[in-house]
Amino acid sequence: MTDLATRPADVVTASGGRRLRQGGGGPRAGTVAAFLTPFFLPFVLFYLVPVGYALWQSFRVVRRTGGQYGTSYTTFGGFEQYVKVFQNDEFWSSIGRIGLFGIVQVPVMLFVALIIALLLDTPLLRFKGFFRITAFMPYAVPGVIAAIMWSYLYSPQLSPVVDLLNGIGLHPDFLGPSAVLWSAANVSTWLWTGYNMLIMYSALQSIPQELYEAAKLDGASNWAIAWRVKVPIIAPSIVLTTVFSIIGTLQLYAEPAVLRQISSNISSTFTPNMLAYTVASGNNYQQAAAISVVIAVITFVLSFGFMRLTSKKAGL
Repeated sequence: MTDLATRPADVVTASGGRRLRQGGGGPRAGTVAAFLTPFFLPFVLFYLVPVGYALWQSFRVVRRTGGQYGTSYTTFGGFEQYVKVFQNDEFWSSIGRIGLFGIVQVPVMLFVALIIALLLDTPLLRFKGFFRITAFMPYAVPGVIAAIMWSYLYSPQLSPVVDLLNGIGLHPDFLGPSAVLWSAANVSTWLWTGYNMLIMYSALQSIPQELYEAAKLDGASNWAIAWRVKVPIIAPSIVLTTVFSIIGTLQLYAEPAVLRQISSNISSTFTPNMLAYTVASGNNYQQAAAISVVIAVITFVLSFGFMRLTSKKAGL
């Protein structure tokens, strides 16, 4: 027979209710830790540690004793690497180029994604599953493969699209100096529209049908329901996709790097990420680390600032 004195007794609260005396917290905490460890361990090893190492490297410089061919050593240099970054004209050119890219490409991509999501959510559309998979399918293609596919369509020597346009009197130069940035933007739009569409479409699926029925009873058309009911409700999802797009824009690398193989109008410093890679390829890891940190700070400021701005407008 179990000794009642050894069992955790119920404790009577001031309100007359009962709660169990706390016990066994150790095993419960151990269970929580066991579930969280598979996430936190890779997060620390593959995110926090590399970020910390890059930050540490950005404050170091390489010095030489005995002239250009003397012995080199690495020492603490303060903000010297950051001063070089802000004095680098190629860095500012890449920032301006990627800023123009984001101002045009991000709104176009998100608008197309929103239109597709609204069309998929309308009750008038048939074969929704087919169209949803078709719109999302480009996201399943790796970015490098997508850029290679589009490079064939852009190449004057290989592209059937260029041949067709030349045949009707148009002579496009998708890889020319004034068009190559937008050719890369087209690849990114094709690649990421389906991903953003799926986020918006998922938000639309969570809207209660009663709202639509009430709007129809008030005489609202499908167009009015879409823009006056659906879009305001899924505004947080639109903000989320915008933040993701801002981050992705500043990380742009694969598309211009692949197109650079067939176009001389894309330099090795075309985007900030390409500049950091080029500098690192020259064994100047400290300068590359400083560029990476600056890109990360700009990304944080823009994404966080956009979230704050939209939150204030929404009254949150």
